[in-house]
Amino acid sequence: MSRAEPLSSEAATPAIRVEHLTVSYGPVPALLDVSFSIPTGQLVGVIGPNGSGKSTLIKTLLGFLDPDFGSIKLFGQSLEQTRGRIAYVPQRGAVDWDFPITVREVVLMGRYGHVPWYRNLSAEDRRIAMESLELVRMSDFADRQIGQLSGGQQQRVFMARAMAQGGDILLLDEPFAGVDAATEHAILDVLVQTKRKGKTLVVVHHDLSTAARYFDSLLLIKQRLFAHGPPDRVLDSRLLSEVYEGRLLALASDSDAASPSPATTVSDEEAGS
Repeated sequence: MSRAEPLSSEAATPAIRVEHLTVSYGPVPALLDVSFSIPTGQLVGVIGPNGSGKSTLIKTLLGFLDPDFGSIKLFGQSLEQTRGRIAYVPQRGAVDWDFPITVREVVLMGRYGHVPWYRNLSAEDRRIAMESLELVRMSDFADRQIGQLSGGQQQRVFMARAMAQGGDILLLDEPFAGVDAATEHAILDVLVQTKRKGKTLVVVHHDLSTAARYFDSLLLIKQRLFAHGPPDRVLDSRLLSEVYEGRLLALASDSDAASPSPATTVSDEEAGS
């Protein structure tokens, strides 16, 4: 199986390079021979049907799961060398919202990696935490218990924690799931602002109708990497129908172009870049 080539020139080291990644749960492979690279400063969506390996990819990039085969490089270095450069926003369902902790304390957790174990958080850490809450429009809730917030508000708080962490790569697992339109727009604004600062963002996303508007490029995954490229080429109706096995009610794109083969990506010339 051919690997997916990057979208743009690699004169600079890509933020993320994945080579022939295979990850299994017992005898069942969740990801199989997945290869791609992502340039610094891109907002990338990861799409695919339920159970296709999207969250597995994020957890492997974080080092939570060990691959059976293949390699991951962040800025040309191993995960062990770059853990401090990654921030993570989990799915809401993975969080214990009954834990007695305030919004401010949740966001301050993003600063712990910057502080030696023998030191307390500084005034600068607290300033960064409040700035991060202001960025997601949640500073007025700083002293509220996290469990008292709505689902959308909770998601904003975890976005703020990732901002406070200050990583160069942000990995987000379905940040738009279950939030209202206002929160979705607020989160998207934060993602775009973060990208403008030169950060690289990888977002698991389920809504194909918004994928073309939200992301610079897309990874289409169903165990294997089926496509990697600009949204207008990845969101091909015939390719999506193949990957989603005809279960789509509406396709985000209805291109007449021939359906790309598995692991197809779009070159710079094709993308018009």
